[in-house]
Amino acid sequence: MPSYTTLSDDQIQSELSTLAGWEREGDRIAKTYTFGSFREAISFMVRVSFVCEDHNHHPELSNVYNRVTLAFTTHDAGNVITTMDVTVAREIEELSWV
Repeated sequence: MPSYTTLSDDQIQSELSTLAGWEREGDRIAKTYTFGSFREAISFMVRVSFVCEDHNHHPELSNVYNRVTLAFTTHDAGNVITTMDVTVAREIEELSWV
């Protein structure tokens, strides 16, 4: 049984209001982080990979020099935004050095 629930438009808006910098982009939520260097950006990506692997929920990741963009959608639910997307985004926000 999946450990997520599909979110309504109102629920998505409510959840995003509590996640600084995260925005809805169609059927996914996304955020771009900016760091002081390429090394810091890549280190962040590695930390994110551990959080995501713990949840078996993997984002689209992209990196350009000191910027990292994350985007989540739940593929198993038909590429919609679910509680799992918000849960993992919230955990990433709790990383001590973000």
